[in-house]
Order: sequence, then C-alpha cells, then structure tokens
Amino acid sequence: MTESLPLPKEVRPANQEVLNSLLRLEKWMVENKYAAYDPFDGLDSPLAPYLTLDSVWLRMAWQQTVRRFPLNLRPWLGIKKAVSSKAMGFFAQGYLRLHQTTGQEEYLDRMKFCLHWLLEHPTEGYSGYCWGNHFRVQSRGGYVPRFFPTIVWSGLIANAFLDAYEYLGESRYAETAASVCKFIIEDLGWVERPEGICLRYYPKTDNLIHNSSLLGAALLARVGLMLGDKSYGEVADRAMQFTVHHQRADGAWYYGVEDKYRWIDSFHTGYNLEAIDTFERCCGSGRYRSSLSKGYQFYLNTFFGPDGTPRYYELKTNPLDIQCASHGIQALVNLRALNPRSLETARKVARWTIANMQDPSGYFYYRKYSLVTNKTPTLHWAQATMFASLALLHQCESLRGAKPAGRLEKVHA
Repeated sequence: MTESLPLPKEVRPANQEVLNSLLRLEKWMVENKYAAYDPFDGLDSPLAPYLTLDSVWLRMAWQQTVRRFPLNLRPWLGIKKAVSSKAMGFFAQGYLRLHQTTGQEEYLDRMKFCLHWLLEHPTEGYSGYCWGNHFRVQSRGGYVPRFFPTIVWSGLIANAFLDAYEYLGESRYAETAASVCKFIIEDLGWVERPEGICLRYYPKTDNLIHNSSLLGAALLARVGLMLGDKSYGEVADRAMQFTVHHQRADGAWYYGVEDKYRWIDSFHTGYNLEAIDTFERCCGSGRYRSSLSKGYQFYLNTFFGPDGTPRYYELKTNPLDIQCASHGIQALVNLRALNPRSLETARKVARWTIANMQDPSGYFYYRKYSLVTNKTPTLHWAQATMFASLALLHQCESLRGAKPAGRLEKVHA
C-alpha cells in the first residue's frame, strides 16, 4: 500500500480516499513507464492488414471487435503497449495540480518531463505544433493514419501547456499553445455554414462535429486573451454560434450534425459545456450563458445516478465506461458554479469509480458490462483522464475551490 501524503488541515477527511487512489494510480503509471493500450488500437495488430483485406467495413468490424470484446485480446493479437501524446498532456495537468496542492517538487519535475516529451514528439509538416493518434483508426468519418493530427488531441495538449505557462510563466509553454492555434487556423480551417462555422476535426475533412469544433474554439479564445489578439476570439465566437444554433430544446447536442452522428453521450456533452464556459470566461460576451446553463442542467440530470454511477448515453446507462467517469468528475468540478449539486455529485462519481473500477494494482478498468468487467489497462482513455480529474477534485477540495495563483501575460506567437 502506498503511503498517504499528509493533508492540509482544512481538507475534508473524505478527500483522503481520492488522494490514496491518485497515489496508487501514479505508482502504476511510473512502473509501466506511461505506456498502455488504447480502446481504438485494434488496427495496430500485425494480423489486421491480412484479415481486413483493405475493406472499410472489415477494418471497422475488426477495430470495434477489439474495442468492445469483454476481455483484452491485444496480447494475443500482437498489439503492444505504447505511450500516448494525449495521455502525456493529461498526465502533465495532473502532475501540475498535485504540485499546486502538495507543494512537492517531484510532481513539478514530472509535469515538465511530460511536456518535454510532447515537444519532442509532435506530428511534423504543419504550420504549428500538433499531435495525433499513435495508431491507425477507421471510423464513420473515414480512415486516419498514424500520427495524423487532430484538433482534439492538439487542443487538449495545448491546454496543458497553457496551464503550465499560467503557473510558471515560462514563455516556451505559451509559444507552444499559440503555435497549436496556427495549426488550427492555417492547416485545419473550418466549414462555413449560414449559422456559423465548424472547425475541422482533421485536415481536409468536412465532418461537422460539435465537441471538436468547440474544443478548438475554446483554445483560440484562451490564447487570444493571452496574446491580446481579438481575431482569435472572433473565430471562436463564430464556432460557438454554430453549435449553440444546433442545441436541442432540452439543452442537449447530438455528437454531430450529419445523420450518422445522431447520438447523445456524456463526455462529448461535457466537452461542449466546458468549452462554452471557457469562451465566456475569456471573451466575456455573456451571449451563451443561457445555452450553457440549459445544457448543464441536462448534463447534470441525465448522466449521473443517485450513487454517482456515470451513465454513457442519454437513454441508457450501459456500458459503464471509464471515460464517462473521468470526464464527468472534471466537468462537474470545473462547472460547479452553475449548480450547487455539482461538487457533491463529483465526489459521488469519484467514490463509485474508485470502488468499482480501480484495480488493486492501481490502474482503472476500461468498462463494466452487465456480467463481466473489461479490465484492459487503457492509457489516455482511463489512466490519464482519471489521473487529471482526480487531481483536479483533490485540488478543489484541498484549496476549498480557490484557483492557484498563476500568470496570464501577453506573449508573441
């Protein structure tokens, strides 16, 4: 059992459970050298090219079989554990939060290690820093080769650099985040629609996806504020207009606009809400507060059971997926000002997840089905997002919700 860290006097006793869980997880991460599997890495099997016959439908079937099978098939299929760029971004955020809460320098050193790794492993050949999957993907939106950059991976990683910059004031971190915005503006661009714009998920694709567009827009708003560049905020505002226009009367959003994307799930809804909140805090227009409030009430009332069980979809609970838990904790903490039930709900989700989905060795399981639990150690989908979200909850509890002191100065892109 990992020894518990001492808690500040003002911390609620219940937070010790979260801290102990964090320490077990962090120990597992270090022992495994920050490497594990990914839910969508099925096509990395050396058998895949021979058995899928270059067929879109066979690739999708193979990938989804590996992803959804209740047991981990990867060791038998030759799929190896790997380090994930997106995971390293979440690890960096978690380590920064642990350092801010405990004051221990080792966590700051590990945050810098994660960011340095990211600086050494970008996708080359674009206008700015960007990152993508280390595995091939066949999705409804098309085929994606290894390391093809995405707005989601690049945007989330850029936020880790911004967090580090605001705390430490190191200009290289700010310049990296600003460089990601160059990638978004110059290499991704957007799809023009009468109701606004939708930022592209991948270069040269026109799928209209809400959470990815809003993630990019929120980053542009945040970097625009840092740089004093209003043009970034103007692009972000047009992306906000597009998604708010497509919000349902009950506050929800479908994953995307096209018919093939008409489902509603927990974590993509949460990403939408956090992005709108970020835009409002950075640009201060107030135009989207009612949309944010309506969407958050739907989110809070729909995706969490009375005991904190995280629900996947609007109309059904199963499968019990670790991403719904990890992002649920994050969104509930970050948006806690919108409803007094938020923080207690985040505590319940954390308690349920630790009790039901954390292995004695420290890592978190991928999914629970009705009769079996898929105990695959997935990396960015489970370990990295849980590490960052539990560190955020622990920080919020320890500091009574106070934001750690940081800096937000103008720098040159």
